Amino acid sequence: MSRIESASSAGATDAAGLPARPFFGKPFLWLLFALVLLAMPLIGYMLQSSMRWDEVHPAVNAILNGASTVFLVAGYWAIHRRNIDFHKRCMVAAFVTSSLFLASYLTRFALSGTHRYPGDGLDKIFYLGILFSHMVLAAVSVPMILRSLFLGWRVRYADHAKIARITWPIWMYVSVTGVVVYLMLYPIAGALYGE
Repeated sequence: MSRIESASSAGATDAAGLPARPFFGKPFLWLLFALVLLAMPLIGYMLQSSMRWDEVHPAVNAILNGASTVFLVAGYWAIHRRNIDFHKRCMVAAFVTSSLFLASYLTRFALSGTHRYPGDGLDKIFYLGILFSHMVLAAVSVPMILRSLFLGWRVRYADHAKIARITWPIWMYVSVTGVVVYLMLYPIAGALYGE
């Protein structure tokens, strides 16, 4: 007998005393489902269009950064509403998507090297400012993220909360600026400089 069948046959109820709903009562699954519904058609379109893999791959990386941002926001929202289970799932998902991004980015870098910003004006200065702050904070955030996850996993919530107050905004900044760097380097620079 599956877990769903045993829960429904045992008369399982949720916090409000209503019958448990296996999928519909799971906000994390809905969030994951929504992200897949957004990402898959976009990636499929890019692969079927005239875009080369070296153009699609950075977009996939930006999607991973964007997904991490969504999970970070949802995890923040969950913990402030004392929904610890949803918070845990979101933060682990943010870690997984960030890790997938890092592996994918390092692979792209190893295969094709750096992609330089084509402009020379104030937009390049703005881009480099965002890029360097993104890179420095990304390096700083890795041990903080690992420590935060470790403390949460070990149920050391007081210590976890102390470091998470510092880690979360840095991680959030890195995730958001990862998407901004992609947008500036590819579609915006392409529109401005015809690259």
